[in-house]
Amino acid sequence: MYDQGLAARLDELMVGMLDMETTTMFGGYGFMMNGHICVGIWNDRLVIRIGTAAWHDIKDDPHVGPMDLTGRNMKGWAMVDPDGVAEDADLQRYVDMAILFCATLPSKAGK
Repeated sequence: MYDQGLAARLDELMVGMLDMETTTMFGGYGFMMNGHICVGIWNDRLVIRIGTAAWHDIKDDPHVGPMDLTGRNMKGWAMVDPDGVAEDADLQRYVDMAILFCATLPSKAGK
C-alpha cells in the first residue's frame, strides 16, 4: 500500500500537465511521462527519476537515499522519506527535478 495523502498531493501537482498519466508501479502509485516512470510513491516515500547528475546534487540532502527495492541501487533514481517532502515547496522541487530529467528522454509513448 502507498501513502494516499502523498498521492493526493502529487495528483494536485500533476493536474493539467500534458504527457502525464497515472500508473501503478511496484505496488505503488506514480506518473509516467512520455512512457517513462517519472515520479511515484513506494510505501510512504517519494520515488523520483532524476538521472545520475541530479542524483549527485541531492544525495547528501537530509531524507534522500538511493532507490533500492531489490538490494541493488537503481542509478539515476532517488527515494525521499516523508520528512523530506513534508513541505509543499520541497515536494515541488523534487517533482520538478524528475519532470526536467524525463523531458530529456526519448518518448516511448505509443510503443
